Amino acid sequence: MAQTSIILRVELDHNKISFGDVAAAISKAGGDITSIDVIRPGKESSVRDLTVDVAESAETSVVESLKAYDGIKVINVSDRTFLVHLGGKISVQPNLPIKNRDDLSRVYTPGVARVCTAIHENPDKAYSLTIKRNTVAVVSDGTAVLGLGDIGPHAAAPVMEGKAMLFKQLAGVDAFPICLDTKDTEEIIRTIKAMSPIFGGINLEDISSPRCFEIERRLTEELDIPVFHDDQHGTAVVLLAGLLNALKVVGKRIENVRVVVNGIGAAGVSICKMLLAAGVTRLVPVDKHGAIVRGGNYEYPMWQWLAEQPQVEGTEGSLKEVLRGADVFIGVSRGGLLSAEDVCTMNEDRIVFALANPEPEIDPDEAQPHVRVLATGRSDYPNQINNVLCFPGIFRGALDCRARCINEPMKLAAARAIASVVTSAELNEHYIIPSIFNEQVVTKVRHAIIEAAILTGVARRIPPDFR
Repeated sequence: MAQTSIILRVELDHNKISFGDVAAAISKAGGDITSIDVIRPGKESSVRDLTVDVAESAETSVVESLKAYDGIKVINVSDRTFLVHLGGKISVQPNLPIKNRDDLSRVYTPGVARVCTAIHENPDKAYSLTIKRNTVAVVSDGTAVLGLGDIGPHAAAPVMEGKAMLFKQLAGVDAFPICLDTKDTEEIIRTIKAMSPIFGGINLEDISSPRCFEIERRLTEELDIPVFHDDQHGTAVVLLAGLLNALKVVGKRIENVRVVVNGIGAAGVSICKMLLAAGVTRLVPVDKHGAIVRGGNYEYPMWQWLAEQPQVEGTEGSLKEVLRGADVFIGVSRGGLLSAEDVCTMNEDRIVFALANPEPEIDPDEAQPHVRVLATGRSDYPNQINNVLCFPGIFRGALDCRARCINEPMKLAAARAIASVVTSAELNEHYIIPSIFNEQVVTKVRHAIIEAAILTGVARRIPPDFR
């Protein structure tokens, strides 16, 4: 159950109520007081700030329980999550101070004209003389934000800001949120291309399917900087990392397992592509209408592409029907689709990646007794498949070698690098994927990305540590 922390400012009439009554009321409503700050003491009355941990579903109950008491006045309720967003979560800071006229003449006019001329004569110098070398645009149109759906560009901004924070803290990459007020594919492509000169890379985020495929494909073809749709490829990279380790736990080889992937949208298509590239020979993609089969005819180009792959099975059926005899289930769809009975039709040593959020395809507590390895997209269970393991290191590496693109070999290399962070001594059913705060993740992913970029000829610079 999702938890939150709220701060209640309350005024107590000591002639009518004691603090013990307040604590009891909060506890009874499902809250847990974690700190108390006295704002205004007094003999007759006092004002206090109470920090309370509470399930999101019980927040209203806690507040209403206090309001029901004679002698308690609820002055204000502050959600600590909202408080950290006040004024936005990121800002722009200069790298050096401007203290006098001489400083001003160097960073701005007239001195800056010489730098502009140098870049005009050699555009590649933008990488050494501007922020381009270390800056990524995090771009969204707000049409597929988290589990919220199409909430628009204004409401998408907090997610993009948060991503920019992670870029900086984990990999030292400067990222800036760009939320576009259009859903038109051509306009999005045109806008990103128009603003691309200042950026060293483009991270597409929360753009709905199937438009996201066309947008990414066109930008990759028409720009000479890396373009990465994290909802597609980030999920696929981290999932593959977890799967490689899960297969080690159960003692199976990737070329021998039968894999069912449910939810063939942005993430599902990319997962299928990466599984095929990694060596899966028996793949069953499933969407709401049932299995996508080899030789079928489909409206969506990506589905049709899957139907043309020899590794895709040709047997039709619903999810529950095709799940029978599978070794691996991967869900990137919606919650509550499967039961323990369904999972038990899989082969022994079952691997289940139920990644729908906030409700997985099968309740983790129901699935756990019947599977060997379980992974979800949630932080309150082991083996969380989280894109944060992927994108900071991928862009750190791509920027450091000035890669023209992020190709399939680079993504595969990133997945294997993430998997390698978990040592053989650490690897077990409940630990197949490292923590996002493990400092080795970005370091190893960066190295793998640069190495793969050099080997595939898309690197335009060899970093000093590779010479």
